Amino acid sequence: MLYPLFLTFHLFAALIFIGTVFFEVLFLESIRKQLPAKVMLLVEQGIGRRARTLMPWVLLVLFGAGLGMVWLRYLPVLATPLASSFSTLLLLKIVVAVSVLLHFLGAMFLFKSGRMSARYLHFIHGSLFCHMVVIVLLAKGMFYLTW
Repeated sequence: MLYPLFLTFHLFAALIFIGTVFFEVLFLESIRKQLPAKVMLLVEQGIGRRARTLMPWVLLVLFGAGLGMVWLRYLPVLATPLASSFSTLLLLKIVVAVSVLLHFLGAMFLFKSGRMSARYLHFIHGSLFCHMVVIVLLAKGMFYLTW
């Protein structure tokens, strides 16, 4: 009974996180060219403040539910990660997800220490975007790819 609950929380948290990253990369970058610099700065500051308060909770739910799913169902599969395509792809997905978490923690550190720059932010968003694409492909591939 717990697994479906963890899965639902995991999927909703993933939707929020991935949606936020996609919005920032695909929409905000093109909007930047259409708005005056002062307006864009206010928009970015508002979105940034909201993201910094909401995303830690989203990531807590995302990773907490993911760990719960691993504990309840996938721990035996991960004991032999090269035994099947499913276990290999799951392990890769977890590795990429840990990289996402490290990106987020690094970004939070840069914000807290006052060293976050537009260049760092642009790099982190682009990297997270690529990570999200890989995670989605791995998540679907786990159930459809075999070798």
